Amino acid sequence: MNTLNNNTQKNHKVATPNIHYGLSEDAWKNYDAFLKDLIDRFNSVSVCDVGGGANPVLDSDYVTEKELKYYILDISEVELKKAPENYHKLEADIAAPQFTINQKFDLVFSKMLAEHIKDAKQFHTNIWGILNDGGFAVHFFPTLFTLPFLVNYLTPEILTTKILDLVSPRDKYQHGKFSAYYNWCRGPHKRQIRRFINIGFEIVEYWGFSDIVVITRK
Repeated sequence: MNTLNNNTQKNHKVATPNIHYGLSEDAWKNYDAFLKDLIDRFNSVSVCDVGGGANPVLDSDYVTEKELKYYILDISEVELKKAPENYHKLEADIAAPQFTINQKFDLVFSKMLAEHIKDAKQFHTNIWGILNDGGFAVHFFPTLFTLPFLVNYLTPEILTTKILDLVSPRDKYQHGKFSAYYNWCRGPHKRQIRRFINIGFEIVEYWGFSDIVVITRK
């Protein structure tokens, strides 16, 4: 997984998104580095980790080194309390019609959150509203109809929880399991791209593996 195209400037409007495909393991391995490159390239100062909860995407040492105004936004007070204290924390429902916060950000990102959102249109509309002009939104999410996620989508929650416990034991306190709906979790086809454009975004790059979407505000 590479960084944004070198020709992409912060306020440049890209008529046609760059669409790429790659291996899922590369996405998992390189997502943090991808975000850091984006922050460095566009001198982002205020960033929002949506759904970061107990496990912020970027580590606290990096946040301190770059002097970032790093906010974790999560619906769960319980999950936010698990995160280190040197992060700013916002308890709010990013997918609620009445969502409102006072902050705006240069960069808003999520990792394995979008599949848990019932109302994807409201979710992305709210994110559009908290971006500074020319800011980026980046989302890393699994897509239907990739086989493992299709099975997860079709299988009752109680059964998928048992399967996950069996194949991937985890610290349940720090890494909870949440219901998945896969609303707007699709690959880079025309209908999917049009959904974001209709909100007001312009897609700069769309990577197809699990997937990663990079969006800049109009």
